Amino acid sequence: MIYIIGFLVTLVFVVLIMPKMIDFLHKIKFGQTEREEGLDSHKKKNGTPTMGGIVFIVVPVIVFLLSCLAGWVELNLNAWILILAYVGYGLIGFIDDYIIVVKKDNTGLKPKTKFLLQSILAVVFFLLYQSNSELSIWIPIWNHTISLGFLYFILVFIMFTAETNAVNLTDGLDGLCAGQMIIALLPFVVFAFIQDFNNVAYLLLLVIAALLGYLKFNKHPAQIFMGDTGSLALGGIFAATGMILKQEILLVLIGLVFVCETLSVIIQVTYYRKTKKRIFKMAPLHHHFELSGWSETQVVTRFWLFGAICAVIGLLIGVM
Repeated sequence: MIYIIGFLVTLVFVVLIMPKMIDFLHKIKFGQTEREEGLDSHKKKNGTPTMGGIVFIVVPVIVFLLSCLAGWVELNLNAWILILAYVGYGLIGFIDDYIIVVKKDNTGLKPKTKFLLQSILAVVFFLLYQSNSELSIWIPIWNHTISLGFLYFILVFIMFTAETNAVNLTDGLDGLCAGQMIIALLPFVVFAFIQDFNNVAYLLLLVIAALLGYLKFNKHPAQIFMGDTGSLALGGIFAATGMILKQEILLVLIGLVFVCETLSVIIQVTYYRKTKKRIFKMAPLHHHFELSGWSETQVVTRFWLFGAICAVIGLLIGVM
């Protein structure tokens, strides 16, 4: 029952708070600035309030902590890692968004500075995690665990830095990132319940509820964007969840949409530097399909469908 109550409370509060957040951001002129080289169809989004991620970060965290104070769920190391990953990467995104909004351009934090901050957090979470857990990964299907020792640090480092940037790249169309993250988190809720990590499952459900509330205002045409505040936070908690539940490999499959978006950018940049030609019409991948004639809504729904297929396959493999 507590899961249902927490889910509904989080959903209702996000739905009630978001309109006030939109009005406030309009008032202080914290609006999106589209890139000059971006699609013409996106230029009309200039001025749309950003930093909506603040709401879907703060609300579920507060509801979770209050639930812990009430004795309904346990606040242990795993829960702290998830919360700190969610809030910590969200703070990096907030700094980036703040610089973008104040300067009215899309430079934000320098890439090296952003990567350094992301890296520091990845190291912190590894140190917290390894103090109470085995440095091993579970191989699905074969149901075999392999100890990696120090190599696990490298894996965790890649997971956090890559996943946060991958989710950030996916946040380019109305509803795409939020909807895809809801889809991707659902299998991990099941994994958490199976492993008897009920507090982890509860926190993930609260995040899903918050994203559903946010999606009401982010669906096309979006009234608000999550900004780097939201996308980096979601990438952080997604990576932390994969680590805690020992589903590092399935993290890739279930989050394959995020992986494809990132690969499209890497391939595009690498190929262009060598040949001065492009493989995709524009990267990340969702823009390629827009330029191929798909409407924004078609791209989002088809990406969601592909993501749902990956999530279902990942879930089936994970429970085998």
